[in-house]
Amino acid sequence: MSSDESQNAPVPSDRRGAVREKALQVQAKQSRVRLIRAASLAVVIIAVVAVAAIAITWTVGSAASKPLLDPANVTEDGIAVTSVAGTSIEDSKAEMGVPGAGSAGATAAATPTPTATPTPDPSASATTRPAVDIRIYVDYLSPGSREFQMANAAQLATWVKQGAATLTYYPVAMLTSKSNGTKYSLRAASAAACVATHSPDAFFAFTHALLKQQPEVDSDGISDEDLAAIAIASSASSPKVVRDCIEEEDFAAWAKSATDRALQGIPGADGVALTTAPMVLVNGTQYVGALDDPAEFSQFVLTLASDEPTQTPSPTPTPAATPAG
Repeated sequence: MSSDESQNAPVPSDRRGAVREKALQVQAKQSRVRLIRAASLAVVIIAVVAVAAIAITWTVGSAASKPLLDPANVTEDGIAVTSVAGTSIEDSKAEMGVPGAGSAGATAAATPTPTATPTPDPSASATTRPAVDIRIYVDYLSPGSREFQMANAAQLATWVKQGAATLTYYPVAMLTSKSNGTKYSLRAASAAACVATHSPDAFFAFTHALLKQQPEVDSDGISDEDLAAIAIASSASSPKVVRDCIEEEDFAAWAKSATDRALQGIPGADGVALTTAPMVLVNGTQYVGALDDPAEFSQFVLTLASDEPTQTPSPTPTPAATPAG
């Protein structure tokens, strides 16, 4: 009996083998779990990378498919004023307390070039001065730009109408980061380029309206839809074309590039680069006086105009006397 029981009892080495086999099974199972987890994680990572790659490709493709447009009617990033229609000069005077035409001591609408005095002798030469070149670098979110425009719109419009001055605006976007991420400064400059391209005669009125309705710095600014509405209210022709151009921000890339170029240097002004907005140049000389004082600006313009050499047209030949018959 005792010998039978000893034969049936498990040998210690068999028990160790069974334990080792069990451990190997558990280890194999754990390895499979780890492999499954690693494979699942790899699949997720690959999927995320694929989605990101698709998104980047779509974004870059979309940007590449939209051409970088340059506005029309622009010279060296400047937009020349061809018409001052649509802007109430009297309203501008009333807003800033500028004395009206004919009032005592009025200087706001002074003409920067003296009118040629007619002479009774038809052979005498008339002396005139060339039109004064006025260039304004304007950021539509800059309070100083609004201040200068509201104070000087009346006399600027008068000088342009009289042919006494040429007036060119340079839309820049120096305050793009000052509108809660909406990039209002850049969008407004783009909108101005849209008006200059598709309705140049409305550009001065649009610029005046934008500055008159200027939003606060660090606010959201004016939406593209409202910018388009202001352009149309400024008598922009082809309203649908202008609206689409503004709402699609066709010239935003140009506005950024134009700003970068001005920061590097201003054409025709040696050693001068854009440092602030507004920057006003008269015959290439920067105006550093009070922005809200039209009399001071007028005097500055008159002084520079008087420094320009006069132009003398050729005298009109006097007809020869008819010999007596």
